[in-house]
Amino acid sequence: MALNRGLRSGIKLLTSSEAALSKSSSRALHATGVKRMGGHGHDEAYYLHAKHMYNLDRMKHQKLKIPLAVLSAFSIGAAVPVIAVIFQQRKTASG
Repeated sequence: MALNRGLRSGIKLLTSSEAALSKSSSRALHATGVKRMGGHGHDEAYYLHAKHMYNLDRMKHQKLKIPLAVLSAFSIGAAVPVIAVIFQQRKTASG
């Protein structure tokens, strides 16, 4: 008898919660409109994402900047592991 009442109250609870959920929610699609650029920026010759963005021949002081960038990238790539090994060895030796 108590089990029967428990099942009935559980079923009532489920049906009432389903009814409340279906009333509170809607199934409509909400989409925002397309935001368009106002015609500025995209047709400039040197726009940030233009297809000629990475032309190195337009770079000022190219003969100075390219070797300097390559040298700095190489030296950072070589120095960081060396410094890490030295730091790790000192930490192990002191402990």
